Amino acid sequence: MLLLAVIVVSACVGAVSITFNEFWAILLHQFGVSSTNHFDPQQEAVLLALRIPRVLLGVLIGAGLAISGASLQGLFRNPLAEPGLIGISSGASLFAVLMIVLGASLFHNLQAQFGYYALSVAAFTGACLTTFLVYRISVHRGKSNITALLLAGIAINALAFAFVGLMTYLATDEQLRNITFWNLGSLGGASWESVLTLLPFVGIPLIVLPFMAKSLNAFALGETQASHMGIRINRVKSAVIILSTMAVGASVAVSGTIGFIGLIIPHIIRMLFSADHRLVIPASALLGAAVLTLADLLARTIVAPAELPIGIITALVGAPVFIYIIITYHRKKLF
Repeated sequence: MLLLAVIVVSACVGAVSITFNEFWAILLHQFGVSSTNHFDPQQEAVLLALRIPRVLLGVLIGAGLAISGASLQGLFRNPLAEPGLIGISSGASLFAVLMIVLGASLFHNLQAQFGYYALSVAAFTGACLTTFLVYRISVHRGKSNITALLLAGIAINALAFAFVGLMTYLATDEQLRNITFWNLGSLGGASWESVLTLLPFVGIPLIVLPFMAKSLNAFALGETQASHMGIRINRVKSAVIILSTMAVGASVAVSGTIGFIGLIIPHIIRMLFSADHRLVIPASALLGAAVLTLADLLARTIVAPAELPIGIITALVGAPVFIYIIITYHRKKLF
């Protein structure tokens, strides 16, 4: 209900105001249910071409980031785990920065083939490559070790950010501006094409990850106990990492880096309801979608007609909430 309310409000509020009655009238007219058009053509154009694709993009990205964070926290048995921990975000950032700074010389063919979407393709490729490298480093004799996975992620993150720093040093003023805005995240480039492109990469994890909830519940007892309960632990590890990489890599590729969604949303669900992953995973997807859509609404209206990067909003809201969660856990002596 919260998600539906946020979707409708976000679609109606903006520079071109649309009332709830006009919103439903436009949708009913578009689907052929109603032949009356008690709305302005400009409102219809804004809603269908700009607002709805942007809202849907926010829903997909928010759900993808949150469900990946919840799954990885369950896999690592670590409440501080989030998608960036295994190199997804840092790999995407590195390749995006390489595309911005060296695109004209090193990635000319990629730019010629994909045009406007070359940056997104490069970022998604970087997310997949770094995550694959981290995973391969952690595998020994066919088994993946969680501790080695985390340590490899820290090392690869540090290496990636070192190269990002080097590219930032070499960048021109215009390239620096592009790097800064990409790292802060935005849904400003939303379109129906970007929504349809992102849909399978986020849709598949949203469908499959909830079916792994029982296995992740078993992981809370430890890998040995999970194995004794009949859980194929290596298959679960591989599946969770691959699906999380799909969702986060594609999301970051489209919107840039957006922090805190994958970290705090699962915490909020656990505090309000339960630590059972059968609830945490799907509920995190719903709440993540609602929170990011609401954050995007604030980003494009709070300093209108200008637009704030959405990463600033999520950080300003997410950091205090995370501090509150830490204090609450500490008082309950859960840390």
